[in-house]
Amino acid sequence: MSKKTRFLTALVANRRGEIYDLEGYAAAGMAGNQLVPLEPENTVDMPFGGELMFLPDRVPILLNLRSGRFEQVATDPYRCGEPVFPVAAFNSPGYVVRWISAYAERDNAGDLPLFSYGAVGWHHGGYRSAVFRVDRERRQDLRLMPPEAVKAGVWTKRRQMPGNRLREHLETCALVYGCPAAKNFFLGRCEAPLPTSQRCNARCRGCLSHQKDSGIPHSQNRIDFTPTSKEITAVALAHLRQVKRGVVSFGQGCEGDPLLAVDVIAPAIRSIRAATGRGTINVNTNGSRPAALNFLMDAGLDSIRISLNSARENFYNAYFRPGGYRFSDVVAGIDLALRRRVHVALNYLNLPGFTDTPEEVAALKHFLRQHPVQMIQWRNLNFDPMRYWEMMATILPHGDPLGMKAVFEEVRCGFPRMRHGYFNPPKEKFSDPYQ
Repeated sequence: MSKKTRFLTALVANRRGEIYDLEGYAAAGMAGNQLVPLEPENTVDMPFGGELMFLPDRVPILLNLRSGRFEQVATDPYRCGEPVFPVAAFNSPGYVVRWISAYAERDNAGDLPLFSYGAVGWHHGGYRSAVFRVDRERRQDLRLMPPEAVKAGVWTKRRQMPGNRLREHLETCALVYGCPAAKNFFLGRCEAPLPTSQRCNARCRGCLSHQKDSGIPHSQNRIDFTPTSKEITAVALAHLRQVKRGVVSFGQGCEGDPLLAVDVIAPAIRSIRAATGRGTINVNTNGSRPAALNFLMDAGLDSIRISLNSARENFYNAYFRPGGYRFSDVVAGIDLALRRRVHVALNYLNLPGFTDTPEEVAALKHFLRQHPVQMIQWRNLNFDPMRYWEMMATILPHGDPLGMKAVFEEVRCGFPRMRHGYFNPPKEKFSDPYQ
């Protein structure tokens, strides 16, 4: 243990949610059954905008610096046996979690809310997160979204679009839920959301806007009306005419899947393109309806982002729980877009302990060779880690995790001309890595 002073000090929380460092113990991360001590070399200063959380009904797993062993530490050894709880970091956009905060569940532990739970520790007077950066764009940097400027933008857009229900919906997203994408619309920067669809044909385990009989609270309410094509067009044009290299996107956390609302989205895209050639029109989707996707491409769609948690059908089905479509339909949608020269990105929902297993990595690389998409957007899966690992293990056992950073580098090196990031790019940055 000669390196013990180089480990990050463990963080724990008491039952009141007060977070503090625990002398004599080092912070640990986990990926499935694998435990890793946190060091400066495998962490970064906690990115601005990240938040600390304590995990109820759980026991921290920490490295005892005296014994050199990982231990479950249920009580504070310095505070008369007061119960302690694990601490995790919900990190800022653009950062991929390398390890989950290490913990064990107490009896009858409930499901965790829909966040990612990155490992975190304390070192030299500051927090450090077990993450690595994949996108340096400051699209959702809260320092660039001062509340007064957002409110001023709200009043400006009200005057420009009185009675527009989509604009009103985005006000709630920005001012109540704190949605960065909605804030960017009112600030006139980067990418603006165009939520439209009330329905979805998947029952994703980690759906942010609709949870039925799961015991997991959804983090935001789903849109409860369908905007008209005219309302969508007005919001989109207000953004694209103002923002250089602006992006507008259907398919947000506060809606279902946009491919179930093509009857209003396609006319809106045509109207937008009849008025301006500026900007990028994107759709975030499960890609389950190739014919509907083709309809949107006919109307002038520039790019799509397809959500996957795995390139293997059984594991995809376990998380997305598709209703009325098959994994083969998603693949067909990707291939259709590639044939039509529409930019395709994967919204790759990753979680250490599954995504970085040898079997999953091999499947992803095979998928990319068969379906050469232009980009992977590496997104941390917002779901209870242990529930997810248990779910996937019931389908097929996996080998030991390779580490998320190692997987990222392996994919990046194996497909050197493919783009990696987090945000939807404007069309000026599109590239075809296989031409």
